[in-house]
Amino acid sequence: MSSLELIASLLGALAVWLVVKRNILNFPIGIVMVSLYAWIFWEAKLYSDMLLQGVFAIMQLQGWYLWSRKNARSEEQELTVRSMQARHWVWTGAIQLVGTLGLGYLMSLTDASLPYLDAFAAVQSVLAQWWLNKRYLENWILWIAVDEVYLMIYSYKSLYFTTGLYALFLVMAVAGYLEWRKRLHPTAEA
Repeated sequence: MSSLELIASLLGALAVWLVVKRNILNFPIGIVMVSLYAWIFWEAKLYSDMLLQGVFAIMQLQGWYLWSRKNARSEEQELTVRSMQARHWVWTGAIQLVGTLGLGYLMSLTDASLPYLDAFAAVQSVLAQWWLNKRYLENWILWIAVDEVYLMIYSYKSLYFTTGLYALFLVMAVAGYLEWRKRLHPTAEA
């Protein structure tokens, strides 16, 4: 398992580095990474995370499509970065709460490890990926918060390569936020 976890971790680091750089190749690499992690999380009984990998595969395809659309590019051929409005935050919070309670309850009916914490992290990851696909700066704030939660989960589950990856993800999420903030387009649609 550790060699598979190492490969998935390396692919994950590359994918997030490419996201920070707003490079569309993050999506195909991400698809391979999430496929490997689905198996890893099944073995670790982190079922919410396992299901999350399937959702991520779909969202990776969605992001790949959205980022490759001709009208998604500015005149400088760079992806436009936008900022979330209050209504985005309200929906994000409501989905986070309902999703965590619902998925956590379902996972508590199985032999899942850490059902509610895993559910919280899975739901927040979906929300962060959604806002990333839509090119909202604040996706990085959600990633920063969830990466901290994942550091606790994965170290507790002795997934040490993945814990290291998420420590790197945390650093890259901060870098992503700072990089994207410089690219924030003040007139971009919300």
